[in-house]
Amino acid sequence: MPNTIRDISETYVDEGNQLIFEKNVSVPLKENGTVIRCNVYRPIKDGKYPGLITYGPYGKDIYYGDFHTKSFSEVNPAHKSKYSAWETPDPVFWTRRGYVVIRADERGLGQSPGVLDTMSSGTADCFCQLVEWAAEQVWSSGKLGLLGVSYYAGSQWRVAARKPKGLACIVPHEGMSDYYRDRCRHGGILSNNFVNFWWNRQVITNQYGRPGRAAANWGEDTLEGDLAEDELRKQVRDQNTDNAANAFLDDAYHASKTFRLEDIDVPVLSVANWGGISLHLRGNVEGYTWAGSKHKFLRFIVGRHDLPFYYDEEVELHLSFVEAFLKGNDYAGWTTGRVPKVSMCLRKGDVGFNNPDGERTFPRRDEMEWPLARTVYTRYYLTPSLEMDSAVVPASVPASRLGYKAGAGGDLADGDSLLQFKTSPVKTETEVTGHIVAHLAVSVESAASPPPANLDLDLFVTLRHFAANGKEVNYTGSSGDAVPVTKGWLRVSARKIHDQSPYHRGYLPRREYRSMDVQAVENGVVYDCDVELWPTNVVVEEGGWLVFEVASMDTKGAGLFKHNSPVDRPTAKLEGTNYIHFGDGHDNYIVLPIIPSK
Repeated sequence: MPNTIRDISETYVDEGNQLIFEKNVSVPLKENGTVIRCNVYRPIKDGKYPGLITYGPYGKDIYYGDFHTKSFSEVNPAHKSKYSAWETPDPVFWTRRGYVVIRADERGLGQSPGVLDTMSSGTADCFCQLVEWAAEQVWSSGKLGLLGVSYYAGSQWRVAARKPKGLACIVPHEGMSDYYRDRCRHGGILSNNFVNFWWNRQVITNQYGRPGRAAANWGEDTLEGDLAEDELRKQVRDQNTDNAANAFLDDAYHASKTFRLEDIDVPVLSVANWGGISLHLRGNVEGYTWAGSKHKFLRFIVGRHDLPFYYDEEVELHLSFVEAFLKGNDYAGWTTGRVPKVSMCLRKGDVGFNNPDGERTFPRRDEMEWPLARTVYTRYYLTPSLEMDSAVVPASVPASRLGYKAGAGGDLADGDSLLQFKTSPVKTETEVTGHIVAHLAVSVESAASPPPANLDLDLFVTLRHFAANGKEVNYTGSSGDAVPVTKGWLRVSARKIHDQSPYHRGYLPRREYRSMDVQAVENGVVYDCDVELWPTNVVVEEGGWLVFEVASMDTKGAGLFKHNSPVDRPTAKLEGTNYIHFGDGHDNYIVLPIIPSK
């Protein structure tokens, strides 16, 4: 790094908001001469306070109203101030309640020098050192909590597993816990579109030393000076490039990012969004499931990923949780059993999507475990007549096959590129809550002659809900777009299941996605595959029905989370006709977690 690292910190007393604002505080790292920079917001009254920390790429100094103007206009006014930043706790609200707020620029971003390498082991080490530094400050009670959304939630799992001194609880509000399975390669298929959007809009634009940030109203220019273009390139690991180049979990790139959720022992409040069907939802559920904490809780919400974090009811929950574990003020009963382990928002009725007022009418129910102990896992068999029926006798299904167009072209599948299987309208209200797995007998007939040596078959599966009036019921996705009930993916060459793994469950097949696990896909050969769909909830009211969709590419409701990389999904590798095979020893079904009425 050519810049000379110097003290650039400033301190302001904000009498109006009754806080002290320390800007660009340098936190020394173990690496000689290197630092990360943070803003510290603390109550104006002297004392020792617990702290809430965020550490991430979006710019501690980029004002929320500039980062996403429309979103900020819709944020709960109680959490809007001149210090507001995207996906982080508002300092004015929290300092008034006796907390120090520490907001840090991740290494290589904003005012923090170093190599920009998001979600890496190295940057997680820096986060750990930040926590331990905060625990030793004169204003600190020695107890720290992590509270934030999305990136500021996903990073919490990795850091908590390292057990930094002073960390006392975490609140990952919509945050993935498995870099490979949740974010980068769904079912082994590269999830490129969102990462590319995210990187180019929200990350690389804030790189330390990048010229023009202030002119673009994107925070402040690097106070120690801009870096030349060649130096900027040396100081970055591009996630788009690295994800595309590393297809397997045993690649060193991915191996360096793995950790054991079981190593987490601090209290956890994991907040999962039913609509986050392509990024965070799975990680919040699995994070809760495997965390080794004595006190751990799972809360399901709905809505966009940016707004619910600031809803009054969610903030009151966050506050009661951190009061219990950072101040010993457990008025809500987190440590005494008064707070249920699982709280679920039930998606019942059609309120439309991106409708916060309508979503507040969804009922809420408390449970004591996940998955629900009373779940009845029910097979709904697929038939050649495009039905989905729990009463079908598999042996009675005639030998046949249904084909649909395969390929990688286009953003979304058309009618020729998918099949849809429909249940009969339900006669009584039916609740589906939990994990879903589909079993399919599939083959591909390549359009090329001879077929390519790397022939493969990508499965994109979706569960949709239709009301009695025949209208599809859409739900709110992460960006406020319309999404179906849930989705799942599988690259058939990655079909190998590790059923002896302690992580393998009948309702959630375990795959290790290692290079040694790749199994060839041959032209015309039938393969039986289990496809994981992400956990979900839907209440199908009388007269409504479900549709299970199988496609060769992304379908409606994918939003930003498309899998359309021409490198990962070249046309020659996938083009042809995909088939689902029935009878003759082949069963096709989807296992739905049906919840009987109490």
